[in-house]
Amino acid sequence: MVKATGITNRIRTLRFEHAEMTQAELAERVGVTRQTVIAIEKGRYSPSLETAFRIARVFMVPLEQVFQYMDEQYDEQHTNEEGTAP
Repeated sequence: MVKATGITNRIRTLRFEHAEMTQAELAERVGVTRQTVIAIEKGRYSPSLETAFRIARVFMVPLEQVFQYMDEQYDEQHTNEEGTAP
């Protein structure tokens, strides 16, 4: 079984917001296989930094609007006693 990464993404949502772009269309525009897009979209594979930027560029949004990194350890270290970030 493949372990999910700590990176989440909005690729599926962005594809549908952009004329219901298919996974195959996105793959072609980014220069990867459809299987790669599927794996990234499902969180089973972390793309290279270059591929991540290419995906963001296709959607014409900043990288952070496509990918988010969920790091529980970082969140715990940067939360004060009231349970809010500093």
